[in-house]
Amino acid sequence: MQNFFKIVAMFGLVFTLGFGAANSQELDDAQIAKFSTNVIFGSSAERTEALGALRQRGNPDIAATLILAIRFQGYGNLIGSVLSELAEQKISSWNEGMLWQEANPQIVPHESFRNLKLRIFASIDASFLRFLEGERSERARMKIRLEEIAWGGVVVDGIPSLDNPKMIPANQADYMVGDDLVFGVKINGDTRAYPLRIMGWHEMFNDTIGGVPVALAYCTLCGSGILYETKIEGRDEPFVFGSSGFLFRSNKLMFDRQTNSLWNQFTGKPVTGPLAQTDIALKILPVLITSWDNWKSINPDTQVLSVKTGYRRNYNSGNVYKDYFASPDLMFPAIVRDESVLKRKEYVFGIREFALAKAWPISAFKDVRVINDGIGDRNLVLIGNAATRSVRAYERGDREFALAASHEQLTTGADIWQISEEALVAQNGTTLARIPGHISYWFAWDGYMGVGSELYAK
Repeated sequence: MQNFFKIVAMFGLVFTLGFGAANSQELDDAQIAKFSTNVIFGSSAERTEALGALRQRGNPDIAATLILAIRFQGYGNLIGSVLSELAEQKISSWNEGMLWQEANPQIVPHESFRNLKLRIFASIDASFLRFLEGERSERARMKIRLEEIAWGGVVVDGIPSLDNPKMIPANQADYMVGDDLVFGVKINGDTRAYPLRIMGWHEMFNDTIGGVPVALAYCTLCGSGILYETKIEGRDEPFVFGSSGFLFRSNKLMFDRQTNSLWNQFTGKPVTGPLAQTDIALKILPVLITSWDNWKSINPDTQVLSVKTGYRRNYNSGNVYKDYFASPDLMFPAIVRDESVLKRKEYVFGIREFALAKAWPISAFKDVRVINDGIGDRNLVLIGNAATRSVRAYERGDREFALAASHEQLTTGADIWQISEEALVAQNGTTLARIPGHISYWFAWDGYMGVGSELYAK
């Protein structure tokens, strides 16, 4: 362990009286719990005494408590220096503490940490406990670490989902602007458009499209809108999802209303609660981001989400999260593993199919609209438009496709193929299935897929 007083000199810190009075003997669990409580909830004198005792104990298992204290009590020289000593690196903020924590999964917090974190969460919103109380937050029963679950600044359902929202015909959507982006979905002939300018305020819809129950999980922080089928084989009713108010590595944690299990929005898998011990994974369905003008021109029969959602929000174009979308920075901490090829908030189109994962930078479609590529041994053709973040992917077999004179058609030699939301369709009736994928910021895709994913290179 580094010498504490060298750290004091390096940081130029001055400590208050009482710090040196800490007991250097080994502390039992009850004492550790008391000192941990005083770090967060105690008086100034109690906090000083507690930090001295925990420093002399010298075990980094208390670091999670100190990081929690920084988030809800503020950063101070005293707590910052103790945390830096235990972490063996300088930590100057809650954000840096969370990044250190993510990078050090081998450090298990002291058992007192769980009660303190739940106490703080309950003081914000008692409903938070439905996700984490009792055995739900036991380490062995969770798929993610409690210390990495962060409060996102809202209460449960503070970002309200849209459940079976009102849809209107395209010709009645006079509030829409041509370059507004929409999530376009077509299932069994049922065509829908969900504008991002509305969905940014709600981040979740639960609906039935073409007879298929679905949920769109839109994480504005990681730039991903993923369409999931919510009916799981073996369960009587489809899942209905909401936003928990919690984040994990700058990604929203959604919850299902049947079991109050928390789910990772990006993976479609439960991470806490009674479902966390199952192998449930939601099926990803195709969804397209494109402009309203483009969507309604190729789908004139589309329905579109009404602004009469039952909530009062500023649904004007370009309003929601405009500063975040324009910034290169993240709002919440998450390790960005590799920016040598792509910057953290560059968009990619990702596919997770055939037990494989691969991402294509949206920038790859700036100069070409059609990319003949593959994932594993499956040949794919991708049709994209970088300006609107639009990408569709289809099986192609041994064919090589090119864009036809019409942007809604492809060619293979003399054959013309029509691009549809469900398949490529040849003049002779042959079809090639669409492969589901979704848009995401690079940091989120790389953070969850990492070395398990291939990245397309020209």
